[in-house]
Amino acid sequence: MPEFAEVRFKGTRKDYFACQPGALQPGSWVMVEAERGRDLGRVTALGAIAERKCSSSGGCATPEPSRKILRQALADEIRHVSQLRTDEDRVRAMARDKVAAHRLKMKVTEAEWQFDRKKLIIYFTAERRVDFRALVRDLARTFRTRIELRQIGVRDEAAMLGGVGRCGRELCCSTWLPSLRPVSLQLAKDQRLSLNPSQISGCCGRLMCCLKYEHDAYVRARRRFPREGRSVNTSLGRQKVVAVDIWSETVTLLAGDGARRKVTLKELKKEVSGVPRGKRSD
Repeated sequence: MPEFAEVRFKGTRKDYFACQPGALQPGSWVMVEAERGRDLGRVTALGAIAERKCSSSGGCATPEPSRKILRQALADEIRHVSQLRTDEDRVRAMARDKVAAHRLKMKVTEAEWQFDRKKLIIYFTAERRVDFRALVRDLARTFRTRIELRQIGVRDEAAMLGGVGRCGRELCCSTWLPSLRPVSLQLAKDQRLSLNPSQISGCCGRLMCCLKYEHDAYVRARRRFPREGRSVNTSLGRQKVVAVDIWSETVTLLAGDGARRKVTLKELKKEVSGVPRGKRSD
């Protein structure tokens, strides 16, 4: 029975194919079936791992992929791909000139040849929908192949082009992050981060993907603390929780006379446990 194989192409583009079990290893260059032709990519996952990744990405509409891996790629074919990647610089520059000539409000991000040159994908970003029918006809006459213009978002653009983040490392989305997940402002709020967009946004201008990495740990840690604004009965009387610090495990309390004090979470729990049940908090 055929098994799943994840094959990555240029940038972050990937797809899933069927192959014979045991015939390939991760990292192998392979020739695969493509729309109206053949394409060449590199195997990044096999078997159950590839099947799980396909399911999580929503790319598995059928029990097994409809297209197959034809065979392992030859050395000459791998060298040919390198030549295609070099030629894509010329294609990208010409596509930008065509966009300017047609006066379209779109930015060409990248270009990608299919291995057999029967298809050319041009990725672009735009703030709104663009009528590029005339542009497609012009590009088809210029490059004499089937043209696909694919609009992508700014996060996909950053993943495709790469770069260096605020941390000084290469962007997660362009290196190891398997897929882009939604990132909400609530993640920053839960972690008590600055809500200044310049502080929590990545190169793409959207919220940084890494806000998700430690979010669950913050949520679990905060469950051990009383909520801010809650009143608790302590050994010094009723006091209001005004701040918590999960790193130092301290709680700042405000008394009715305006006096503030900081206690450890362990000390607060001892104080609250010493108050008769039913009078501990509001």
